Amino acid sequence: MSDRALLILGPLIEEWDGGLRSGDPLDFPGYAAQIADLPNESVRTGRTASAVVIEGDFSVLGGSMGVVHGEQVVRAYDRAIDARLPVVALTRSGGARMQEGMVSLIQMQRTAAAATRHRDAGLLSIAVHLSPTTGGVFASYGSLCDLQVAEAGATIGFAGPRVVSQTVGESVEGRSHSAETALAAHLIDSVVEPDNVRRWVEGALGTRPAPLVVRPRPSSGPEPTDTGAWGEVLRARHRGRPTGIDLAAVLCSSWTELSEGSDPSLRVGLATVDGNRAVVVASDRYAGAGRPTPAGFALVQRGVQLAGRLGLPVVTLVDLPGADPSSAAENAGIAREIARTFASFAALPTVCVCVCVGEGGSGGALALAAGDRLLVQRHAIFSVIGPEGAAAILHRDANLAAEVAGPLRLTSVDLLDLGIADEVIGETASDVQAAVRSALASAKPGDRLRRADRVSGMWLRR
Repeated sequence: MSDRALLILGPLIEEWDGGLRSGDPLDFPGYAAQIADLPNESVRTGRTASAVVIEGDFSVLGGSMGVVHGEQVVRAYDRAIDARLPVVALTRSGGARMQEGMVSLIQMQRTAAAATRHRDAGLLSIAVHLSPTTGGVFASYGSLCDLQVAEAGATIGFAGPRVVSQTVGESVEGRSHSAETALAAHLIDSVVEPDNVRRWVEGALGTRPAPLVVRPRPSSGPEPTDTGAWGEVLRARHRGRPTGIDLAAVLCSSWTELSEGSDPSLRVGLATVDGNRAVVVASDRYAGAGRPTPAGFALVQRGVQLAGRLGLPVVTLVDLPGADPSSAAENAGIAREIARTFASFAALPTVCVCVCVGEGGSGGALALAAGDRLLVQRHAIFSVIGPEGAAAILHRDANLAAEVAGPLRLTSVDLLDLGIADEVIGETASDVQAAVRSALASAKPGDRLRRADRVSGMWLRR
């Protein structure tokens, strides 16, 4: 392994397959002489104490993936399956090796299948895209890893910029093919400076704490003193009240963001909760309008599916007035993505604990709260529709919201009485920590549907 790989991943226990060498399947002019004296091939594989490592070597024929590169990657993934280890792939490649023709190209198929076997075995994979990462490596195992990070300024893309320029006459400068444009397009999860790659990888593997840091929330004044259901609505919405992401920062000792920036109102992280790995979904009602978009719900689906594959629990921290109702969200499929989010939670084979920490607004919030345990903070609310919307429908006047809040039975006590909530919990972060710990220990997959069926049965008239 290179010094760079050892710096990022620590010492190797063993290195594999360094003696494999390629033949010359095309009898390509000059190729046999090129490969005759290679000290190593364009990839190196081995393992550390915590992961199997795949490292591309750009100094060898531009890091191109020929038959040996493909074979080493396939063997590395299969050894990782046997050892029940995650894979960390440090990619740096110019693509498939043209001197080996189709024998090279089919390595895309083989390495993609190997990565899929590893994924189906319930194991984590991480790609670290170094510069450049292009072509067959990027379009096979490099893009199939569960988590993907790129070094700042790295060139990454399918066809290399020179190929694009000289074959289709398009300049990609500032438009694509960089770590930054890939992040903006949500093709990768994060961009980090070279000195921070090791910290990011260790946080993703869970071998080193990587705290979630959020900015302080400004308070708009004292907490409301209104009584009744409307008073609870005002308390739940009180500016300065901790929202989901604030409580996630307390709950999680480690946090690796999935698809950073895709929808700031919904954050999803591969995290460590009470010493155990979990996927955490957290609302941020202070990000813009606080209303999740279709992209946000799609991100949640990705997180839930990742948890299911890895056998991890899911924790959601819910606080939102509802999903984005705009025309743009409608045309992007907001209803479809909410439905798919419900389906993802229904199919989750592991435990899910949901906490309403502020406002649960309609179906957009329930899609994040369809777990095996639903905990509600004392001054949180959950409703079929916001009081303003209900007043607009019932009385044609949203200003009558305070009058309809009570009949909606949206307070924590109401939710417990109706059987919707499993428990009303305290208002402090420590209350949330204790309640989540207890719920994760006692809940069973499938409780989410049993509770919903039980409540429905209570109100069926016979």
